[in-house]
Amino acid sequence: MANTPKKPTGRRIRSVEIAFTILDAVRNHDGIGVTELADELGHSKSTIHSHLQTLESQEVIVRHGDGYRLSLQVLDMANDVRDQIANYDVIVDEVDELATETGEIAQFGLEEHGNVSYLYKAMGNRAVETASRAGGKQPMYSTSLGKAILAFLPTDRRESIIDDAAFASKTPNTITDASRLYEELEEISERGYATDDEENIEGLRCVAAPVRNEQTVLGAISITGPASRITDDYLHGELAESVQRAANVIELNTKFS
Repeated sequence: MANTPKKPTGRRIRSVEIAFTILDAVRNHDGIGVTELADELGHSKSTIHSHLQTLESQEVIVRHGDGYRLSLQVLDMANDVRDQIANYDVIVDEVDELATETGEIAQFGLEEHGNVSYLYKAMGNRAVETASRAGGKQPMYSTSLGKAILAFLPTDRRESIIDDAAFASKTPNTITDASRLYEELEEISERGYATDDEENIEGLRCVAAPVRNEQTVLGAISITGPASRITDDYLHGELAESVQRAANVIELNTKFS
């Protein structure tokens, strides 16, 4: 579920925050009970129990053995989220086609709360499995998807995300300096695509192109593969052309709000 915002944006309701931390914990365990939740989250058993009772009455969680799991209503909510994304079916078709065409991982992501969140992922026949999945998120500064989006966001939004970024070295190649990131974003805006040269995961290289019109960035589409196969020429040549072509198809079939 959602993380607590880094900066307060107004009055916050403590009980709602507790409820969402409980949901986060429940989704990360294969059945978890009151005692385990109380120990993990640092709340009393009575507080945890009352929140669980409320969440169960709203049918967001269900009993699972001696504990709880998320209910299928959450899956139904996820389907509604997809329906609210402009031309989700077109995105799926283009991501699937990229995965089939290249044999690698293809993904679509969009910006939420200063991170890149994955909307859809497809695996080609040579793809190396990664931990990314629909609904998951990664930092924008270390991913090709994130940088492709950042480069074309309105200036104030881009600066806000970078100012709030908790730069950390995920690999020796990760950009951890705002000034260096701004330099790369300028390069990305000029050439029209972004790369991740083993910056988020060692051994993997990625290329991504933004899906946008003049005013709006819907998201970005990417290809990811092992560094042993993704040479510089392949990355900046055929693969860069492929993601830009897929992005263009999505743009032509999307009504931007």
